[in-house]
Amino acid sequence: MSTASDAGFPIWTASEVIARFGDIPIARLRTSPPPGEATEADVIELHDRHDRLFELIDGTLVEKAMGWRESYLAAWIATLLNNFVLPRKLGLVLGSDGMFRLERDKIRIPDVAYISKQRFAGRTLKPGAFWELGCDLAVEVISPSNTKREMERKLRDYFAAGVIAVWLVYPKTREVAVYSSATEFVTLGGDDLLDGGAVLPGFSVPVSQIFAELDATEGGVET
Repeated sequence: MSTASDAGFPIWTASEVIARFGDIPIARLRTSPPPGEATEADVIELHDRHDRLFELIDGTLVEKAMGWRESYLAAWIATLLNNFVLPRKLGLVLGSDGMFRLERDKIRIPDVAYISKQRFAGRTLKPGAFWELGCDLAVEVISPSNTKREMERKLRDYFAAGVIAVWLVYPKTREVAVYSSATEFVTLGGDDLLDGGAVLPGFSVPVSQIFAELDATEGGVET
């Protein structure tokens, strides 16, 4: 059972951290400030001063896991989306350091996000650390340190915040899981077409095209 610190924050035990975050590698959980005491200001400081990306969940800083190939795939998917979105003036595509405030003190950082212009039409968009108007599509490229429980919670957070669709991209198996809710999804691979559905009608790309350059670089699917 947690107790309170002098500042009034709960002091978590190791078992409470495990219960909340499951099997996330401990190195991704920042302990300064201690779990349960972190704020949005800490997220901004780490980004601006140290060029590191941390999500904020339950007052805890969880480092965004991303290697070179995850970054490459995210950039390529953003390019594919921009090639469709920009000529049609459909909205905005944000990259892997676009930080979203899903609710007070809950910051998530999708690898790619599409925001339809309907979400910000008529508004004056001002510079800021966090995007607060939600997104229509969130894309997460799964890294080796992402865990099943972690992604299940992230899916719940996205859909609770009004995201319409989430793509989980798996470099290891060269597949994309397309979620229409936190529990409903279809898995695509090979020459299956990944389409924009109700979020981006008319957009489609073979799943194999997403991974084509990675295949050429790495020699195909891992075994």
